[in-house]
Amino acid sequence: MSNVLIINMGLKSIRCIIFDQNGRKLGAAALAINTAINDKQVEQEPSEWSEKAKAVMEKAFVEAGKIRIDYITVTTSASSLVCVGSDGVPLGRAIMVSDKRAAEEAQMIAQLPEFVKVQEATGLNISASLMLPKILWMKRNQPEIFYKTAFFLTPNDYLIHYISDVVVTDYLNAVKYHYDIHTQQYPDELLKKLQIPSSKMPDVVNVGEKVGKIRPQLAEETGINGDAQIVITSYDAICSFIGSGVSEEGEASDVSGTVTVFRAFTKKNNIKSTDKIYGLPFYLGGNQIVGGSNNLGGGLIEWVKQCYYQKEEYPYEIMEKDAAESELGARGLIFLPYLLGERTPLWDDNARGVFFGLERMHTRKDMTRAVFESTGFIDLDIIGAIREAGVDVQSVRLSGGLARVNLISQIKADILGRDVCVLSEFETTASGAAMMVCMGQGIYPTLKEAADQFAEIRMIVKPNMENHKKYAYMYELYHSTYDALKELFVSRKETLGKLRSDRKIQIENL
Repeated sequence: MSNVLIINMGLKSIRCIIFDQNGRKLGAAALAINTAINDKQVEQEPSEWSEKAKAVMEKAFVEAGKIRIDYITVTTSASSLVCVGSDGVPLGRAIMVSDKRAAEEAQMIAQLPEFVKVQEATGLNISASLMLPKILWMKRNQPEIFYKTAFFLTPNDYLIHYISDVVVTDYLNAVKYHYDIHTQQYPDELLKKLQIPSSKMPDVVNVGEKVGKIRPQLAEETGINGDAQIVITSYDAICSFIGSGVSEEGEASDVSGTVTVFRAFTKKNNIKSTDKIYGLPFYLGGNQIVGGSNNLGGGLIEWVKQCYYQKEEYPYEIMEKDAAESELGARGLIFLPYLLGERTPLWDDNARGVFFGLERMHTRKDMTRAVFESTGFIDLDIIGAIREAGVDVQSVRLSGGLARVNLISQIKADILGRDVCVLSEFETTASGAAMMVCMGQGIYPTLKEAADQFAEIRMIVKPNMENHKKYAYMYELYHSTYDALKELFVSRKETLGKLRSDRKIQIENL
């Protein structure tokens, strides 16, 4: 019986979970991660990650009864830049995925003939959330760090290096650098044009590949056996998709932790090119993963808690009760959930959160309900973009923190007009990483066989189709509100630039 230890780091916390190969959870531990944030910058401290990674590894290992660990893997947020020196030590804070400072660099890259070729080859557009704009921003704004950097890493790569001393990335993470999966090459001509040395990119390996063993010192400090093998999986959105157990045409997964990750499974090869979502080939069986991640999902509920429910002893229960005591459509109130701008499918860094339609009669119950409903509209937006790519979504598997709120599950089913299957295991990112390790080592030959062990459905939520018809009107208003405000978001940004030249960043937990 093989045991797998997973380090799973999201934007809000770092967790360690130990599974056996049958999907049984043996031990777990978690610690919060701090974020430095303002309207442009979103940063985290890599040294905090490694310090807390060791702490949660040790705690989960003890909770599991100090059993033998056969495999260790890491899954984190993607598209976040960590600059490390030749000694592997971070040279500064990590620039996180939702950081917006590289917008100008993204626009500059988009105009280059070298990028046009890369875009045609990879099908991937450019935005401030991806790796090359962030690296170019670093070159132009913090050259002292850029030139000292030995490797430009993702958080995944950094923690793998911390655990094993190996500098590698998986091919799905490498795509965020505009790596071409088909030719298995970084965009050398584009990198030369940008004067970014390709030698500073991590080597690319396949998902499921063993790359070394745990560092002897870390093994000694945590108590973990020194022959534990390090296996490469991928970033959290991919792992959560696998962990949802999606394996049939028309199935999709909604994993709503801090962000919402919505992706569909397809065996089609003729996916239409679109600048709204990603289409990635998965290395098993020629399958495709289509969809993307937004900037806030469960993070919206945390924001509501901070605003209106800080003094409540049981804030989430009271939130759900309040939202249920409002009514469908939140009595005419619309909430645009773009507190950090938006990625999939809008790709609008300027967008911001808005309550539209506020009246004197509205209370926190209606505002909470409107936020709950916006989580369903987020999914509907992404489903529309997936449909444009030629893939139909028939049912949705739901996991992550939001799946614990039954009212949100029902609201999503009603808005989508589709069955929502709520999973027993909310930690699908970690379970997906464990599944990928097991498949890579031949323990399970197919995704379906692994899913049968790890991805149990707790309940199926059926849509109320009368409510679905009513939500269609609210969704139309939701979209019209964004369309009407799109140019005003740009004006807001320009106005803020005149009011203040630099806004201090706050340290908080997302």
